[in-house]
Formats: sequence, structure tokens, C-alpha cells
Amino acid sequence: MNVNDMEIVLSIMKKDGYTEIVEAPENAEVIFINTCAIRDNAEQKVWQRLNYFWFLKREWKTNVANGRCTSLHPPKVVVLGCMAERLKEKILDAEKMVDVVCGPDAYRDLPRLLEEIEYGHKGINTLLSLEETYADISPVRISSNSISAFVSIMRGCNNMCSFCIVPFTRGRERSRPVESIVREVGELHEQGVKEVMLLGQNVNSYNDLSGVKDVEPGSSWELSEGFSNNCKVRNKGLRFSDLLDQLSMKFPEMRFRYTSPHPKDFPDELLYIMRDRYNICKNIHLPAQTGSTTVLQRMRRGYTREAYLDLVKKIRSIIPDVGISSDFICGFCGETEDEHADTLSLMKAVGYDNAYMFAYSLREKTHAHRNYVDDVPENVKQRRLTEIIDTFRECKGQCFDSQIGTIQLILVEGPNKRCPETELTGKSDRGHRVSFPCVPLPHSSAADVELRKPVAGDFVEVRILKSTQASLSGKALARTSLSGFYRAGSSSSSDNALEVGAAGNL
Repeated sequence: MNVNDMEIVLSIMKKDGYTEIVEAPENAEVIFINTCAIRDNAEQKVWQRLNYFWFLKREWKTNVANGRCTSLHPPKVVVLGCMAERLKEKILDAEKMVDVVCGPDAYRDLPRLLEEIEYGHKGINTLLSLEETYADISPVRISSNSISAFVSIMRGCNNMCSFCIVPFTRGRERSRPVESIVREVGELHEQGVKEVMLLGQNVNSYNDLSGVKDVEPGSSWELSEGFSNNCKVRNKGLRFSDLLDQLSMKFPEMRFRYTSPHPKDFPDELLYIMRDRYNICKNIHLPAQTGSTTVLQRMRRGYTREAYLDLVKKIRSIIPDVGISSDFICGFCGETEDEHADTLSLMKAVGYDNAYMFAYSLREKTHAHRNYVDDVPENVKQRRLTEIIDTFRECKGQCFDSQIGTIQLILVEGPNKRCPETELTGKSDRGHRVSFPCVPLPHSSAADVELRKPVAGDFVEVRILKSTQASLSGKALARTSLSGFYRAGSSSSSDNALEVGAAGNL
């Protein structure tokens, strides 16, 4: 989300006359630092960077005289995002480190805020909005890699989980109109982008009401079975499954992923459209946070351990080869050893493809800050985090091993950093990183007889031969297209015939 926000900021600044992005902060006239406030260690990293930028401001004249700086003015330092929203004046008062503080809903105001500095003032705008989605702004892509891109479809969060500061730094949920998202994806398609990650703080609660008149509270807004909602009943409108339906139909040669969802917003219709559309990746992020029902209650997550496991069972029954990833927090307020053990057992029961694991850090303004005590000692948190990581690695190894012998469709991202001259790397449908030798390959279509090495943006069929805890590797069989791979099917007989044909051409 921060990468996408920065791309929006760059678009706004470009229109205001800032046309050049410099590689080194020493040469910048404006330095943006986009921040996260979800954990304390993220904020500490920001303070460290601000110290360095303050040094650049102080030493600007010396650096110019020594030829270490090409900027005509000392740099203006701008803090963006969630930390700006949370700390506000504290950042501006921090020993003249920062010139502008701008919250995530105020990026359009940046040109004015920067002008304020010229008049001897510091600029601050951290007002949250109930409407801002930046739907009309075409982001300036930061990465020169044209293969994949982020597209924000909604902002904010209504869930009010007791540990989370996001509703206070990002505001309430609001969704972009479907037509604006389709327009942006269409622009990316014309630029050669092959994979889009749809973004939102609670991406699968997407709700486009722009085309709905006389809206009444809707009973059709189904949640996952056994899950409850902490906010008011939603209104009728276009849901996340409706958006995926339009995108997957309009852009059949583009892959679509999404993050970060909430387990409560996986109605059956969403699972079925993921199953039936080959270009919606079979990869679901399903944040559990903990495996203990009692801790889930304190976290105000709206479900039990049993409901979560039932949802996993349903997902795998509808989408058999789905990859599931998750988030886990250890050491939440009052967590006992038995409750921690429930998390370890949940991880073993599910078997995740990937996981993001953290020790709990108390955030101001949250429900937990107001009502609970952060009473788990730091050394206990770190020991439990180690146990969670070890358990995940054990399960992940088994998950990766199960892929050996299968044929996967890989979107090539570029050379493997470990062996850039001889190997390529990319991601499978389930999000696994796969490497394979860089050799000339035929196209699986008989109409395409060109024999060449794959390049970034190609889809390649790869037979998985080896697994580690971090990646998969295999043998490339042929170049193909996204739709062509799934039209041909992946039965063992067709796989073998394809491999023989490829060998004959070589």
C-alpha cells in the first residue's frame, strides 16, 4: 500500500513541476519518507532515517562545496502516511528534522504544503476523509519492471480489531468505482503489465455504491459462515466478487492477485469465481493472527478457531490446489502458554504456504491500549515468535515438497540473482518463487515456431524437480500464454507429450 501511495504522490508532484526522480537523497530537493505505524519497530526505523536526512539538511552547503551534492537548495523533508497521521506535531517538533507532515488522505495538498515552507512555515495536513480514493489519479510507477503493478481499490478499514491502529491512521472504508479500476488496469495492460495486485486494508470488503440509487441496508451482504462483523450492516452494491468478475473477463491474459483480506469476507460466490477463472490466482491470504479462540475474542476478530478451520476446509474443497498464507501475532495481551500452543497447533493443522509473523507491540488509541495490559514479557514474546517461525518452516517445507513433479505456469520476472547468467526466476499461480535454467524454448502453440530464451513477462511451463524451504526449481518445457496453458489442460499425458515435443525441437 505504501508503494502504491508513493506512486500517487509522484503523479501529484509531477503535475506540479517536479519532473525528476533522483537515486541518491543527497541530490534531492524534496525527500519523501512514507511511513508505517502498525508496529513500533517500523516507527523506530523511520526515526533513524529522519536522523540521516536531518544530517543532509545540516551539511548541505558543505556537500555542495565538496561536490557531493548537486541540489540547488537544502532538502525539504516530508513525512507521509500512517506515522504522519499518528504523531503529527511530534514529528514537526523533532529538532527541525521535518518540514511537512502529510497524512494518507491529504496527498493532493502536498504542493501547497511545500509552498508554505517558502514563507517560513511548516506544513501539516493529517485530516482523514470519508471519500478520498484518488480514483482519478494515474500513478507514476516507481519500478521500471513493467511485468507487475499494484492497484489500490479501496482505502481504510472498519474492523476495529483491538490490536490494530489502521482505522485510526487510514480512516474508514471507502471503495473506488469499478469503472475507475477497470480504466487503470486497462492502462497497465496497454503498457505490457502481466500481473496486477489489487490492494486494500480490507480488500475483500470492497463495496462500490457509485452506481446504486436509493440504497437500503442489504441482507444479501453475506459474510463467511460462522463469522461476525464489528461494524454496521453493509449496504447493497458491487462486491469484490463483482469486481473480480469484470477484471478477469475483460483482461484474459492478465493475472490478478489481491491483499490484504479479512477471513469474514469470503462468501461462497467469491470462492467459486476464484475457482472458475484461470487468471485469478489460486492464492488466498487468510490472516488468523492467533489459533486461540479466547485470544481471538480479546482481539475482536469476530470468529473462533473452529470457524476459521471450517473456512479453510471449505476453501480447499472448492479450490483444491489453493495456496494459503496468513498473519500471526504472538504475545498479545494476556496470552498464556496454552493459548500460544493453540497457535502452533493451528499452523500445523492448516499448513501455510507463507506467513508473516510478529511479536505484539502495543499501539496507542487502539482498543487494547485503552482496555488491556501489555503483560507478556519481551523475552517470552521473542521465544514464542521463534517457536512460531520454526513451526511455520516445518509446515512450509512439506507444502513445497508436495509441488515436486507438478507442472506449474510461471510468470518470468527476470534473472535469478544467485545465478543471473544461467537461471531465470518467477512466480507460480500459488505465489511460489520458482527458478529454472535459461535455455531456448519453443512455444506450446504449433502456430509459433520461434525458438528463443524466455524473457521477463513470458509465461513458461516448468516441471518442478526440487524444493527448498524458500523456493522451488525445475525444468522449463515451453513458452506459452496464460489462456493457452489452461485451455490445453494439465493432464499427465499432455504434459509428457509437450516435454517430448520440446526436446525434439531443441
